Amino acid sequence: MLQTAYKFGEVHQLAAQIEGGHDKVHFKGIFENGNGGVSLVAFKEGQGLAEHIAPAELMVCVVEGEIEFTVVDKPHTLKAGEFMLVGEGVAHSVVAKADSKMMLIKVKA
Repeated sequence: MLQTAYKFGEVHQLAAQIEGGHDKVHFKGIFENGNGGVSLVAFKEGQGLAEHIAPAELMVCVVEGEIEFTVVDKPHTLKAGEFMLVGEGVAHSVVAKADSKMMLIKVKA
C-alpha cells in the first residue's frame, strides 16, 4: 500500500520540500510502498551519514549543493544535477561538502 502525504496530480518544487538543520541530517519521505520509496535528505555543510549497507537498489540524486558519496571505500563528488546508482547490500557513506539536498530512490528487487 502506498504511503504519502502528497496528492497525485499536484506539482511541487522539489528542493522546497525539505530544509536542513544544524542539529542533524533531516529526512522527509515523499512516498513509500513495499517495493521501496523516494525520500529527500538535507545536510548542512560537514554533516554526513556514517558507513552503512544499502537496504535496496539506490539512486542518489543531488538536488542542491555538493556531497562526497563514498562507495566501497571509493569517494565520489556529486554536485547538483548529478546522480549515482548503488547496489543493494553495498557499503556507503555521505558527507556534505556544502549545504546540500539529495533525493534518495530505493527499489527492492
